[in-house]
Formats: sequence, C-alpha cells, structure tokens
Amino acid sequence: MSGSVRLAICGALATVAAACALLPLVDKPGWLVEAALLLAIQSTVGALARRVPLARPLTVAAQAVAGLLLLTLAFARGQAFAGVLPSPRAFQELGRLLEQGTVDVGQYAIPAPVTDGIRLLLVGGVLVIGLVVDVLAVTYRSAAPAGLPLLALYSVAAGLSDGGRDWLWFLVAASGYLLLLLAEGRDRLSQWGRVFSGGAARPYGMAPSGLAAGGGPAPAPVRTGRRIGALALGIAVAVPAMLPSLDGGLLDQQNDGGGSGGGSGTISAVNPLVSLQDSLNQPQNREVLRYRTSSPTTQDMYLRIVALDKFDGEAWKSSERHVQDVPDNLPTPSGLGPSVRVSSIDTSIKASDWYAQNWLPLPYPAMKVEIDGRWRYEPEGRTLVGDRGQTTRGVRYQVNSLVVEPTAGQLAAAPRPSAKLLREYTKVPDSLPAVVARTARQVTAGSTNAYEQAVKLQDYFAVNGGFRYDTRVQSGSGSTAIVKFLRQKEGFCVHFSFAMAAMARTLGIPARVAVGFTPGTAQADGSVSVGLKDAHAWPELYFEGVGWTRFEPTPSRGTQPDYTMEQTPSGDSTDEPTQAPTASEEPSAAPSASDTCAQDRKKLGECGAVPGEQPDNTSSSGGWSMSTRVGWSSFAALLLVIPMLPMLWRQRLRSRRLGGSGGRTEQDAADRILAAWRELVDTAWDFGIAPDDSQTSRSAVARIVRGADLDQEAAEAARRVATAVEQVLYAPRPRPAPGIGDDVRLVLAGFRATSGRWARLRALLAPRSAVRVVWAASARWSALVERWGAPRWARWVSGLRPSRQRG
Repeated sequence: MSGSVRLAICGALATVAAACALLPLVDKPGWLVEAALLLAIQSTVGALARRVPLARPLTVAAQAVAGLLLLTLAFARGQAFAGVLPSPRAFQELGRLLEQGTVDVGQYAIPAPVTDGIRLLLVGGVLVIGLVVDVLAVTYRSAAPAGLPLLALYSVAAGLSDGGRDWLWFLVAASGYLLLLLAEGRDRLSQWGRVFSGGAARPYGMAPSGLAAGGGPAPAPVRTGRRIGALALGIAVAVPAMLPSLDGGLLDQQNDGGGSGGGSGTISAVNPLVSLQDSLNQPQNREVLRYRTSSPTTQDMYLRIVALDKFDGEAWKSSERHVQDVPDNLPTPSGLGPSVRVSSIDTSIKASDWYAQNWLPLPYPAMKVEIDGRWRYEPEGRTLVGDRGQTTRGVRYQVNSLVVEPTAGQLAAAPRPSAKLLREYTKVPDSLPAVVARTARQVTAGSTNAYEQAVKLQDYFAVNGGFRYDTRVQSGSGSTAIVKFLRQKEGFCVHFSFAMAAMARTLGIPARVAVGFTPGTAQADGSVSVGLKDAHAWPELYFEGVGWTRFEPTPSRGTQPDYTMEQTPSGDSTDEPTQAPTASEEPSAAPSASDTCAQDRKKLGECGAVPGEQPDNTSSSGGWSMSTRVGWSSFAALLLVIPMLPMLWRQRLRSRRLGGSGGRTEQDAADRILAAWRELVDTAWDFGIAPDDSQTSRSAVARIVRGADLDQEAAEAARRVATAVEQVLYAPRPRPAPGIGDDVRLVLAGFRATSGRWARLRALLAPRSAVRVVWAASARWSALVERWGAPRWARWVSGLRPSRQRG
C-alpha cells in the first residue's frame, strides 16, 4: 500500500471519527453510515486522480465534482439528469433542502429527528470536511493543518451537545487526528529507509546494527514526547469536564449547590424565556412526559416546574433559596385556609428518556412525592430539584396533590396578606416605566378588591384588550419588553404572564410567574400525553386564606379557572376601563373595535383571530430568511476570496523582498541581495521554469534566459542579479548592488512580454511558487515531531506497509 493511499484512508477515518461527535444531536445514527460510504467514494476518486497523476488543482476539482454528484444522487436523484448529473432543478432541490435543514436545526430540540434537510447538512458537511482534510493531508502532504477542519466539525457538535459524553467523542476525534499524523510521519520516514542510531550510545533493547528492536523501551525524547502528549490530552479531557455545559431540558438553569445534607445547599435563578419559546416553536410536538391521574377531569392539571418570583427589571427569575431533603409528606400550602374546598388526587408520571432537566414537573400543590434518585425540596416554591446531576431523564414517580377550588366570594373577601409577603412579592424595579402601573389602574378602574382587579387584568389580556397570541414575537422579559408588548399587543405566554404579574404587583397584589406544562392531550388508553408544545407560563397571585392562585391571561392557551369566570360579588363593576391612556405611544386599555365575540366564548379560545390579523401558524413569506442570505453571501465571499489568496501572498512577498533600502550594515545588504535572488527564481517558477538548487546562480540565470527567451535588457538585468549573488556567497567583502530591486522588476517585465495571455494569468492568479507556504508549514511540523519524538504505539502505523530503503 502506497503512502498516499494510507494517508487517504487515515484522513477519511479521522473525518468519520470527528463526525461521531454529531451522533448525540440526532435520534438515528444511520446518516453516519451513508456519510462514511460517500466519503470513501470521494476519497477513492482522489486516490485514482493522484495515481494518474493529475495536477493537484485538478485532483481537488475531481474530488469536488465527485462529491457534488454523490450528493445529487443521494438527495436530488429525481430532479437530476440520469439520476446523477446535476440539473437546474437538482440545484433548486438541494437549495430547498439546505434551507429546510437550516430551519429544522433552529426549531427541533436535541436529539432532533433526521429530516431530509438535516441529513443533507450532516452528510454534506462530512463530505466537505473530508475533502478539505484529504486536500491538506494527502494532496499537499501537510497533515497538521488538517486538524483545523476536524476541530471545526467537532466544535459544532460540542457546542450543541448537552455535555453528557463529550469526553468520549473528544477521545474518538483526537484518536482519528493522531492516526492521521502518525501515518504522515510514517510516510515521510519510509522515503529515507530505516533509521540508524549512528555513533551514539546504543539504548537497551536496540540491536547491535543500530536498528530499533521490537520490544525495547523508547528513547528519552520519545518518552518525553509521550508524557507531554498524555498530559495535554488529560488536560483537554479534564478541563471541559469541570466547566459548565448546556443543559438538555426545557429550562436554562444553573444548579449552584444542593448537597446531600439536610437543609443544606441552594438553588439559583432560572431564566426560561428562550427555551420556552424554542419549545413552543418546535415543528413536532415531541412527547415530554405521560401521566395517569385519578382526577375525573384534567383541565386544571397544570404541571408546574418552577416559580419565578424575582423581577429585577431585566428578567423574571427564581430567587436563590435553600433546599432540603424531600419530606415524606409535604407541608400544607402557604395561605390555604380550612374553609376552602379541596380534594385529593393521585397521579403517576413517566418522563421521556430524552427529556433531561433538573426540575421535576409536579401538579400544584403537591402533598407527597414518591421518586427514586437524588432530589431536593425547595419549600417556598414547593418544587423538587435534582442534586449532583440528577435529571428527569426516564424517571417514574407518584404524586399526591390537592385540587383547590375557591369561590369568587372567598377570593373577594380575602384579608390583606402579611407585610413580609407583600414586601417580597409586590416589589417592582425602579426602572419599570410608569405607563405599566398607569395602564393597570385604568384597566381595573371601578374594582373594589384585589380579586376583581385580578379578574379584570386577566380579561384585559385574554378577552377584551385586542391582544394576539404569536410565538414568533421576539423574546424579552424586561421592563422595556413589557411596555412593547402592551403597545403592540402580540406575544406568547411569557409576555402575557410576565406583564400581568408586573401589573398586579403595581396594584399591591402579590404575584409571581409559574413555568411548566398545560394539561396535555388525552390518549385512547386513558393516559395523558404532554408534549413540547404544551410548555407554558402563567401568573400566580396570592390571596390570604386561599394561597397562591392560578390565573390564565394567555388567549387560546390552557383553561381559565372556574373562579375567574363567576360573576364578581360586587355586581357593579365593569370590564371596560373608564379612561384610555392619552399618549399615542402608550398601550391602549380599551377593547379592539372589531371584537364582537361573546365574552364566555373568548375565555374558552373559541373566537379565532382578530379580523385583519394573520393566523398564528401562518408561515413566513416566500424567499430566504436573513440568516440564510447572510450565510450564502459569506460563502460566496469565501469562494471569491480564497482563490485570490495565492496572488495576494505573492504580491506581498514580492513587495517585501524588493522594497526598502540596502541597510546600514554589510549583512543587511547581503540579505537584500539574496531576497532579490529568491524573488527572481520564484518569478521564473511562476512562469513555468522550476528552480534547480544544484545549479550556480550564473548557470541558473542562463537557463532562465534561454527558457523564457528574455530580451537583451531583461537578460542583462538577470545577469547583474546573479553577479551580486556570487559576490555575497564567495567574495571576502561583497560589493553593494544598488538598484537590484529594479533589475528583478525588469526581469519580471521581460517574462510578461514574452509569455502568452494564459501564462500571464496563471503566474498572476495561481503562482506555482505559492506552494512554498505549504512546504514551510510541513517543515515546521516535521521539526516539531523530530524534536519531541513519536510515541511507541506509532509502530502500528509503521507496520501498515514495509519500509522502502533508499540507497
């Protein structure tokens, strides 16, 4: 097996190893087999092209064309000529799938289903990375820079992963890259035959001939390099493990503690905004959990995850609170009095195997939870949080909870809460604009108690305020976002719940926001399925004697509690605000003029969209999104810039070699002459006359003059440069050579005058001497390998084929 074939195989294996890091992102691994097969064909095309042999650019072009044909065959066969040759329709189909894949990546949760668009992104990405790796490592014989595209492929996967097995995929990707480096080192050594120890002392285990024996210890430099490599690998594995990673659940949170001792540990703030919106925008309503309950009805079976009770003007968060061991029986809910009707229900819940987050969904208020694992209890929010990495993934648990059924009269007659509770749960930031409190007062004008105010706030958002439910509205939970929502009157559950809670606090009503799931969808087997699209947020308001009470301001989402739909006890209040805000930029508290649906039907979400507004699920208008346009524009810019890099590099190098003065010292003058000579040799190389280091400067110039058929002026300039080089190399005191840069420019002009148009374009756009960049990088890497040695297990690569001995 030749060295280039071995390198091609190792390059393909390294690419597939790095692509393994993408496996946790999707739910089926079959795409990797397809990508590996197509990559093997693409690499085989490259090996055959090098065998012919074709020029390096033609080899790369052949592989790129092969990759395009393979993608056409796999994804646009029906639109292609003969099922494989790309046609305009095939390109349109590939573009459509690419756009669809970009949208799917932004909408699906991890692990995502392998849609056609996502499969094209995965398989096409592997082919592109594999092509770049093959070009760098095999075609241009420089395996070290091939680690950059491999790192890019791994980084994409690591950035999106939930961090569960990042160390494993890192080891797989790193092993593939090391295999590629060792194969390249073996190929370089094989070109020079076996390595002898020379006259140095023979280490233990080395044969008398100087050849390394099979089982002896590695020389000291090899042992040192191995130790350094092991240390670097250990650090690379250990450091990411100690850093925080992305969580895989509904909420974005950080668990700052939670020890095992009773009453110890704390839980930190939670910001569910982005994750909640992502869940609602999922194109597929993926099941999160399934439950069975003894309750005769599930319309009030909200599964609560966490309560957000802190509003700092930027976002709603949960306060940092102490957690404790989960008691056998949870205490009576705060504020619940004996006169309120309650009933007890039992619920059995099973979380999906993919759903992993730290907070346990529970019906509120839970009184007893039976669950295995490391869970802790936070009394204020009556929530359970996982300890030391405990998540909801696949857990089963039993919950006994209460159904609290207050009447409108009990809520209206609720006494004033304690000063401590009012101080904590009616606090609003100074940055909250006055228009929020002013709108709250106008909406609730005429109310005689906190209950009537709460119902009017709920009806303002859900019924008569002209608000529209839309999950595509830009996220935001701060003071500015609330004002914007009140003015534009469109948003999703986060906006409705945050705005109502903030307005209730300005009225002196204790309020917080709960995050969790609506009751879900009943199944034929009697169970209830809860999916991602059931993710929800709702406000909870506190009434003394009843406790924390749910309200539902979001139109067409969930169900409004019965106690909010009863007639208010006073009988003389009105749902209409008495006065609208005067400023044109302030939110309007008046109902929409087009709102003619009956109030009870509106509360049940049966009225549909407001006339003149688009339905919630309308798709965006035709054409590509801004992110897609930016991506394709960047890709097009790269396609234009990358071919120009050799030309730009040569122009910069020529300017540096020929610019400046002769210097103040003899060494400066000598360096300038040698730089000008290198530029003359590279200029000739760009026009097709390859350098020959075995010739003297005078002989080399004679060959250049003959080969390029230079005119008299250019030939004399070239000879002057050669004479100056001889002076530098052989004379005791070299004479200065003024104008040597101008002489090289005359030679360049002579080349252009005697060359055809194609030769001039080739020398300008694709100069042959630009390969020196690759040679320099390869030489640096070889020096590094030679300095630090190679690990002993590199012998496995050495055994892939017999060494060729030269001389």
